Amino acid sequence: MTETLPDLLLIGCGKMGGAMLSGWLERGLARAVVVEPFAASAAAFAGRATIVPDAASIPAGFRPAAVILAIKPQEAPATVPAFARFAAEGALFVSIMAGRSVASMRAALGEGAAVVRAMPNTPAAVRQGFTAAYAAPGVTDAQKALADALLQAVGEVAWVAEEDQINPVTAVSGGGPAYVFLLAEVLEKAAIEQGLPADLARRMARATVAGSGALLAASPQDAADLRKAVTSPKGTTERALNVLMEPDAWPALMSKAIAAATDRARELAG
Repeated sequence: MTETLPDLLLIGCGKMGGAMLSGWLERGLARAVVVEPFAASAAAFAGRATIVPDAASIPAGFRPAAVILAIKPQEAPATVPAFARFAAEGALFVSIMAGRSVASMRAALGEGAAVVRAMPNTPAAVRQGFTAAYAAPGVTDAQKALADALLQAVGEVAWVAEEDQINPVTAVSGGGPAYVFLLAEVLEKAAIEQGLPADLARRMARATVAGSGALLAASPQDAADLRKAVTSPKGTTERALNVLMEPDAWPALMSKAIAAATDRARELAG
């Protein structure tokens, strides 16, 4: 495959970092260095990327176009300053750390650092992710285009105009897969409670959630319209929705949950 991406430095190769690296390699990434202290986490990329345990082990002369920070937010203060030299050399920094502000990263990297904050979600592992991103002042058009290409390798990308908008994105999109998986869990449990065998309940819940998501993705209709199309007047679905849509039920709880997650994202920013 023709190389389409420049040299990259990935800091952290957990589930999200690994998913992104896999997507970049599929896009023709020729050279990547991965900093990952736990060798087993990056073992799947042996032979396709240079894997090192720390910043001091990065090959001499390596000049990445972008450095991707895919570590836990609490690891940032001890980890990020070691890569400040790449900011001084003009590398773009793309952070997928929840809550870590541009200001906090520039405090560690230097005030002139070019920083993009991004929040992908776990469907990136199957190239069906959704990422919202924010480009800090000083990021060039070319750097933003590079960040866009990197993020598109694992799914759909949208850009927000204000940094604080990343916090509700984290709550909705970043955490969204967990809410959907919870739906599959509770559907399975409810089916068993109504007398269905456990294996059938599991298959049915998973297929219903996955199939509904695929239908939603393929349809130009609003989610509300698709819901109404399934809901026959005075039928079984209407009876269930009457319970789920009570004033203190599902819609209100979801709003409360998203508000709580957004508040937590802001707390992480300090």
